[in-house]
Amino acid sequence: MKYIFETKMEVRDYECDIEGIVNNANYVHYCEHTRHLFLKKCGLSFAEMHEKGVDAVVARMQLQFKTPLRPDDEFWSRLNLTKEGIKYVFHQDIYRAADEKLCFRAKMELVCLVNGQLGESEDYDRAFQQYIGEQ
Repeated sequence: MKYIFETKMEVRDYECDIEGIVNNANYVHYCEHTRHLFLKKCGLSFAEMHEKGVDAVVARMQLQFKTPLRPDDEFWSRLNLTKEGIKYVFHQDIYRAADEKLCFRAKMELVCLVNGQLGESEDYDRAFQQYIGEQ
């Protein structure tokens, strides 16, 4: 898959469970942070969009856990974006930096609530226009 955005992060000790691996919920946090950084790159502020009455919310997630990350592992969080109807579909993968081993794969489907109603967002469409559908 061709990625349109990536960011490098590091596992913090407190994100790991008793088994010494990253707790599964933290992978969702990593993906969320990556999407927010991508929004900033596109010139959008999640908070400013909320003030305008537009909220992008997760409607569905498909998660695949492949190889566990451990304390102090550096990793790349990468994404691609497609649009299916009114859904923005973020294809997100996490790779351990040391060996590029796939650790996590997610398909996150987001929709926009415009003033509390499911709808289209011209701001998001415009910001994502150059990226949507790149493979």
